[in-house]
Amino acid sequence: MNVRYIVASLLTATLVLVLSKAAIPQGFAGLGSTADGFAIPHPGGRLEFPADHGPHPDFRIEWWYVTANLRAEDGTALGVQWTLFRSALAPKTKSGWSDPQIWIGHAAITTKEKHVVAERLARGGVGQAGVGAEPFFAWIDDWEMKGLSNSGADQLDKVSLHATGKDFSYTLELSANGPLVLQGDQGYSVKSAAGQASYYYSQPFYEVSGSVDIDAKTVRVRGKAWLDREWSSQPLAKDQIGWEWFSLHLNSGEKVMAFRLSDARSGYTSANWISQQGKPTPLPAGSLEIIPVRIARVGDKDIPVAWRIRIPARGFDVTTRPLNDQAWMATTTPYWEGPVTFEGSAEGQGYLEMTGY
Repeated sequence: MNVRYIVASLLTATLVLVLSKAAIPQGFAGLGSTADGFAIPHPGGRLEFPADHGPHPDFRIEWWYVTANLRAEDGTALGVQWTLFRSALAPKTKSGWSDPQIWIGHAAITTKEKHVVAERLARGGVGQAGVGAEPFFAWIDDWEMKGLSNSGADQLDKVSLHATGKDFSYTLELSANGPLVLQGDQGYSVKSAAGQASYYYSQPFYEVSGSVDIDAKTVRVRGKAWLDREWSSQPLAKDQIGWEWFSLHLNSGEKVMAFRLSDARSGYTSANWISQQGKPTPLPAGSLEIIPVRIARVGDKDIPVAWRIRIPARGFDVTTRPLNDQAWMATTTPYWEGPVTFEGSAEGQGYLEMTGY
């Protein structure tokens, strides 16, 4: 058997063991675990670029997360996801196989008819996966997100994106026509009433062009993409079992980030209204309402795939509709993720992620 597949199998077994022990009593996928010697976010911290485009090994978990709403030349809608997760078994980095960093990659393409998914697993310290801040380069095996900007410019202003899976691949170029956006309080994003938090920023202004290979056909595509960057050591409270997270591109050019983190009693909500020019207006906890309006059978689960989103202070009241009900990420830690459209007081498109189902 190929050594890579042996290593991947061992990593999968290790991850399943770690996550299964943590998931039930300590929030979704163990994200409510105690920090255990890792760094924790603090209010008033200042994000610095390009350094914060790179990894933060003092923190337990972080991700580089891209979702794209695309259209083929014939008008067919589709969505693309590219994600690199870093999860640490212990703080800091070490050389070789003693490095405690674990890397996980997720890639997906969603059309109206199908949802295809691939997952990659790697151990840090051996060159199989990693991230560099300047020049920006994130990779796991042959998947990559690569900065194309000149030295001194924002390293995420222009990037290329590539991933492959069984019977699919994509190569995209993303160019930002707006600034990076700090979420929460200048990048300090609170996730619970108890004060759990992360550092969190986004690039929601990408214009996309490129090609997607699926069903043995190469399709030229164009559209919009959204990058989320987030890192923490305990982003959830122990009783928070999952979340619904929305990234919305309004036809007006404005953007909305909104999420609800669910617990046994109710949920913690947060939202950020982003102007056409990229000015964020964080909305206070409790100003967002997220209400399920349609349940679909997804595998052996009942999943709420359409939602009503209300922000009364902004007169915002829309209903989202998925491109494909069956956008289930059957990965080591499974979740639902797919493109949506919405209509009501505003119209547009975006992405929905749901965990804990």
